[in-house]
Amino acid sequence: QAQPVESRRGSVQAGGSLRISCAASKVTYNRPCMTWSRQAPGKEREEVATIDRNGRIWYADSVKGRFTISKDDGENTLYLQMNSLRPEDTAMYYCAAGRRLDGGTCLDYYYWARGTQVAVSS
Repeated sequence: QAQPVESRRGSVQAGGSLRISCAASKVTYNRPCMTWSRQAPGKEREEVATIDRNGRIWYADSVKGRFTISKDDGENTLYLQMNSLRPEDTAMYYCAAGRRLDGGTCLDYYYWARGTQVAVSS
């Protein structure tokens, strides 16, 4: 199989879909939590999807019902499927692993991959 790679950019019209990934070469998975976060210019970072080592998942209200976080253990790759995208979803998206989990929030990142730019046009 091809080596999974991390997408660095994606562009889509409103209502469309994108799938971004974070490969094992960038992130380890034997940690309390892994997360997809995003940050847009002038806005604070928002943790949009988190998964813990037991497979429990949390989503931010802003993406609930539209985004899906998942992991392929065979490829050791983390994914974020983004559907029904909106212009407000435009941001840099980051895959990170944290040392601890507080509720549904992944904290104390020990690895934060270079972001993927997602642009959603109206």
